[in-house]
Amino acid sequence: MAALGMIEVYGYTTSIVIADLVAKTADVKVVAIDKNKPANADACEVPLVMVVKFQGNAGAVQSAMDAGVKEAKRRGLYITSKMIAGLDDQVQWFADLTATGRDKLRNMDKN
Repeated sequence: MAALGMIEVYGYTTSIVIADLVAKTADVKVVAIDKNKPANADACEVPLVMVVKFQGNAGAVQSAMDAGVKEAKRRGLYITSKMIAGLDDQVQWFADLTATGRDKLRNMDKN
């Protein structure tokens, strides 16, 4: 069972920066970047909430998470984070669940 790390941040660009950083920091695989528009989005400075999900062994995920959280906080766009050290196989599909990547350009190569 792999560990799952999740870092929630404001903004799409921030999520890409964090995903790149965690992938370069430790031996982890970014499995999804997901989005959510909060109910109070119009009142938010950055109205899009993103979560970067990545997996690897517990030590690698923790190292990657530490680096990602530090960068998100430095930017002032950190929301929350969580690591699940022994992700149950029955919950794996949640890790892969994403609302991004459903656009036509991304799926063109599948036709």
